[in-house]
Amino acid sequence: MAAQPRLSFWQIWNMSFGFLGIQFGFALQGGFMSRIFQTLGADKDALPLLWIAAPLTGLLVQPIIGYLSDRTWHPRFGRRRPFFLIGAVLSSIALFFMPYSSTLWMAAGLLWILDASINISMEPFRALVADKLPEQQRSYGFVLQTLIIGIGTWVASNLPWLVNQMGVSNEAGPGIVPDSVKIAFAIGAFVFLASILITVFTTDEYPPEDMARFRDESAKGSLVSDILQHIRHMPPQMLKIGLVQFFSWFAFFTMWSMATPALTEHVFKAPAPDPAAFDMAVAVQAQAFQSANAAFQNAADQVGSAMGVYGLSSMAVALLLSFYAARFRLNCRLVHFLSLTLGGIGFLSMFYISDPSQLKWSFALIGVAWASILSMPYALLSSSVDPKKMGVMMGLFNMFIVLPQIAAALGGVNAAYRLIGPETINAMTVAGLSLLIGGLLVYFVQDNAGDAPVVQSGSH
Repeated sequence: MAAQPRLSFWQIWNMSFGFLGIQFGFALQGGFMSRIFQTLGADKDALPLLWIAAPLTGLLVQPIIGYLSDRTWHPRFGRRRPFFLIGAVLSSIALFFMPYSSTLWMAAGLLWILDASINISMEPFRALVADKLPEQQRSYGFVLQTLIIGIGTWVASNLPWLVNQMGVSNEAGPGIVPDSVKIAFAIGAFVFLASILITVFTTDEYPPEDMARFRDESAKGSLVSDILQHIRHMPPQMLKIGLVQFFSWFAFFTMWSMATPALTEHVFKAPAPDPAAFDMAVAVQAQAFQSANAAFQNAADQVGSAMGVYGLSSMAVALLLSFYAARFRLNCRLVHFLSLTLGGIGFLSMFYISDPSQLKWSFALIGVAWASILSMPYALLSSSVDPKKMGVMMGLFNMFIVLPQIAAALGGVNAAYRLIGPETINAMTVAGLSLLIGGLLVYFVQDNAGDAPVVQSGSH
């Protein structure tokens, strides 16, 4: 395979810009799905299981999409971009309708559709960096993706709060999602589709050098047997990084599914009210429910806003790393160890917070870990993977993202935090300990991602 030419900053920016929309989808899902579930009457301990749709769809969809995108070539849209576009259309539809769910099963079903659709768009983006960039620029490319992800996380996490500040109500009756959340998800649907279209129409892909041979090879083999063969012959580096990923993503799934109940209860003292505990036919009882629900919805807005800080800090960290990686060799292993450690401290600190204004500092530390999780593992891995199999191998690598989330959803989170105590805030302690373990396991990973200096991108 011929060496890829170095790309300019704007070329890398445009090819990564679709991640803004993808992260709008993930941030709205991560920050507000538990709120929607609780509004529809879900018990807090049922939240991880309701979230199981997300990792299960990733486990099934990502390797398949990666495999198919490796074997696809469209004369106009290339190899990866057809999947960006299909996923964007489906994700935007699911985002728009999600907050209109009237029952738990409807919300859980739309989460299946949403997460599957996001995964259709997301997986090929990782492969596109390896397709388009020479090895010396890959760390830079993954870090720039992380910068865009940080922007999307911060903006999307603040959308319901911002919409509420513009005069849209964040209160509603029992079992009804507030209008502020509905409008925020509609904005997210628009941004998702628009940002993907920018990448699709500003980025070209390199065609196969021998089209006839490419089509011949693509026609051989079968999806299931080929994927199983790739699993059996995973590079040792992938397994080592995968173990780190297991503990990293267990921590973040715990945050996405449990931060709203944990922090609204522990920090804001405003848990979600149970409608069954109030007699709505009695005016005083109905008023008491409305008051408790308003307190919970306001607290949930603030939790989402505080959570957005991890996107903001990840953006700042990614910006610093991009400046450094554009000029010097980046020690990816050291960066990842330090970042996971700081993120673990951020989670652990939540137990001791009584002033809601202090939450932002905890999430700022978590954002350091998030910036690293979204870039360093892929930079460490990309040099160990056959370029012709980049899509399917990146898809298989995501098994180490979804398996810990499935373990957490099937009772791992609840069982782990109850070993510490019955309070829901202990779930955040479990997340912190999990990140610290992941950081220690980085010791066993080899750093081949930056053996050559990372050359600054330019227009030449």
